[in-house]
Amino acid sequence: MRLRKEADEMLEEEILLIAKVSDALAHPARIKIYRFIMQNNRNRIPVCNKDVVAAFDYSQATISQHIKKLAEAGLIQTKKEDKYSIYYANIGILGKYLDATKKFE
Repeated sequence: MRLRKEADEMLEEEILLIAKVSDALAHPARIKIYRFIMQNNRNRIPVCNKDVVAAFDYSQATISQHIKKLAEAGLIQTKKEDKYSIYYANIGILGKYLDATKKFE
């Protein structure tokens, strides 16, 4: 008789990832901002802070705080180009998050 190995056992790092990313996505504005950046990246359109401010009815300071939270979770990566910060959606982290949440049972 063969014993079945628990393949879906959650690792501590996966639990921490779920907590961190879930916290970042817990605000509707951050979900909208992340989606906006992701869609623009898919179309090869660079996104900077002024683009996000123009797309949403939030102040620049509010947008910056939301971007910071997304970046801390690893969902957004920032690249400096001249005096601008260009934002990129980190799809890899989103994929790891989704894979980890599938182990939730």
